[in-house]
Amino acid sequence: MERIQSNVLYWLVEHPVVKEFEWKEGETWGSSPRFVATTLIAYTSVTAFLYKISISSKSPPAKTPPSSPSTTSFLHLFSAFHSLLLVILSTLMTVGCTLSTFAQKPNNHWLFCFPSNETPPRGPVFFWTYVFYLSKISEFVDTLLILLSKSKRRLSFLHVYHHSVALVGIYMWLQTSQSLIPFGVITNSSVHILMYTYYMLCALGKRPWWKRLVTDVQILQFILSFLVSFGMLWYHFTGKGCSGFGSWCVSAFISGSLLFLFYDFHTKTYAKGSEKRADYGGKENRI
Repeated sequence: MERIQSNVLYWLVEHPVVKEFEWKEGETWGSSPRFVATTLIAYTSVTAFLYKISISSKSPPAKTPPSSPSTTSFLHLFSAFHSLLLVILSTLMTVGCTLSTFAQKPNNHWLFCFPSNETPPRGPVFFWTYVFYLSKISEFVDTLLILLSKSKRRLSFLHVYHHSVALVGIYMWLQTSQSLIPFGVITNSSVHILMYTYYMLCALGKRPWWKRLVTDVQILQFILSFLVSFGMLWYHFTGKGCSGFGSWCVSAFISGSLLFLFYDFHTKTYAKGSEKRADYGGKENRI
């Protein structure tokens, strides 16, 4: 057991690639504002284009012919595989960032407040934040799966907005060495373990009873993010300041807007008598 723990610690925290990682704007892949802008423009443009095609291909008087069994089976298998990969990746990010946080923190104060102008974006915590950042691009596949399933009702403003602002927000975390990064990576990755496990089971034809729990924990993470922010704000205004405060303000706005949208989704989806209708024929609702 001790050898296993030692190997896990080495590969997730002490390996040179992890331990010596440093985010450098313009040098690290994906670190430029142009990259973020181009990625978001491509994502929203392709989404809008495919969504328009899915609507225009449907003549009003007739129903869209069902997809062939082979196509449907392939999409389900691909969706299950994609979800499985993200379950594994989310687990690695959760464990990796947790171990890295305890290995890198100089004191407990650091958990809430990175010292202003004294916290360069380097080390294992920032490595896992970078992996977390890149994982948000891979999650764009969720949107493609919805569009290919020809179930346009499941593509919501919340879905597209959520994926878009997540990429921007995490880019700012890295760019400004924003305080509370460990909390954000660990909690969101933990939620995604549950969420993508649910998606995977749905793609395999299962209907987990805990669908509502997925939305509940997503809402809970935003509430918790505001609660821990009080600790950061205390240290910021009573001390020498915390790194990335301006970025935190933007993140707080993003979290607040997502909390509102998720709560609205929760209310409409799980209102009395509406939960069954929200399943859309038993398919998972990717948000």
